[in-house]
Amino acid sequence: MERVLIECDLAAAGFDADPVHDLRVALRRCRSLADGMIAIDPDASWKEMKKAGRKLFRGLGELRDMQVMEEWIAKLGAGNATAGDPVVINLLAHIHARETECKQHAFKDLNQFDRKQWRQWARSLPQRASRVRPGSAVYAHLALEKWTAAYELHKRALRSRSQVSWHELRIGIKRFRYTVENFLPRQHAAWGEDLKELQDLLGEVHDLDVLWATAVKISAFADEESQRRWRERLNEERGKRIESYRAKMVGRESLWKAWRAELPSGTELRSAALSRLRTWAGYLDPDSAHSRRVAQLALLLSDGLKRVGLLGADVGLVHVATKNDLDLDSKLGLKVQTASLDYDSRAVLEAAALLHDVGKAQGEENHQKNSFRMIRGLTRPLGWSAREMDMVAVVARYHRGALPSPRGKTLQLLPLEDRSTAVELAGVLRLANALDYRGGHAELGHPSPRLEVSLVDGTVVVVRVPGYSALDRSAESVATARHLLETVMGKPVVVRALRVVARKPARRMAG
Repeated sequence: MERVLIECDLAAAGFDADPVHDLRVALRRCRSLADGMIAIDPDASWKEMKKAGRKLFRGLGELRDMQVMEEWIAKLGAGNATAGDPVVINLLAHIHARETECKQHAFKDLNQFDRKQWRQWARSLPQRASRVRPGSAVYAHLALEKWTAAYELHKRALRSRSQVSWHELRIGIKRFRYTVENFLPRQHAAWGEDLKELQDLLGEVHDLDVLWATAVKISAFADEESQRRWRERLNEERGKRIESYRAKMVGRESLWKAWRAELPSGTELRSAALSRLRTWAGYLDPDSAHSRRVAQLALLLSDGLKRVGLLGADVGLVHVATKNDLDLDSKLGLKVQTASLDYDSRAVLEAAALLHDVGKAQGEENHQKNSFRMIRGLTRPLGWSAREMDMVAVVARYHRGALPSPRGKTLQLLPLEDRSTAVELAGVLRLANALDYRGGHAELGHPSPRLEVSLVDGTVVVVRVPGYSALDRSAESVATARHLLETVMGKPVVVRALRVVARKPARRMAG
């Protein structure tokens, strides 16, 4: 962001080709960073910064097009007697006239660029971005999204071979490149040169297409012969670059395969998706430490209830991805784990617990409803199905407040076979949320929550947690929260204290 301000001063000196290009590159990098952070940090400043950068970026766009066309005319005319070529004369006259106008517009856009606001963002946004470590699973998941989008554009371009499809592919690869460059330093060190070369190749294809379209638009050709000659020359140069692209990106040694192999897949993909959901929640939840503890307690409670046979086992194995994701990995020759495509209820419970309080970002009152709407509004992360995300939203919705109703609109969002599982998980989450009554596990010498479940005489479920007291004010909320779980299991739930031996500090060696 600081580089943008430096490049603004350099470009304003005369709007020459190199400074204009460098300013656009600096703006594009900032906008790419914002685009990546928007996916995990909902703070409005990212969108505002991206919007401010886009206005100036576009304002310089046509000027840059004129400058690039002038460079291409010089390249294409090298070694030839082009001084008297009517096409060259007409093109250069148009370019020089438009360039003057574009510089005037660019000067106006640059003066309207709010540098004071940009400096404020340059101080505040890096602090928000620093909460996620570069190279983390969250960013690997984000890069996989960009890879997937770019690969779809690659297939479309090979099928249609249209100018539009190649241009869209260039943009897709550019977005993937900047995501890797900004967030995955290890992969960028290995892939950076290839990504830049591919972007340059497709960028030159686009430049040639723009040059031809401009020549046709202004009727630069003196006759059909000159038009044919220029068409053949531009097609020749264009074809060379597309063939260079195909050599790297089509076939058994395709770079698509090499890149995909280094990005998350299988259980690693699901874990990365969960990390991304956790990170998103962390930017919204005012007490994310509480939500993490609740997630641990919910999993301990669920596992304990399954152990004594009171909750059903998972509907299926942890599925690797949706069917489309599996098909794509298979086509690329990657090894895939062909597990059940049903949801994993344990993962759903963990995600719902981590996300259950995101609605507090919009206010404490009825925040469970806000959480439901916000989770429903999320783009489905790769590796998770829409079915699972709907389950997460419903379970989070009922972590407090009104009990789920079979006729309610919320439960009816789910398939009939998923509703009972969602209610079970909501019951577990309700009790786990109440059991984190003070987050005192660390005070007792244990950094992680503790919980034990037993079934007494086959009739009473006993849940033991450290530090619990029936005389404590929190016991009332625990008693209320256990009602849904008791209804689901058809058995009473009793909460008791779990005796915990505090950890003793390690002895120091003498001497």
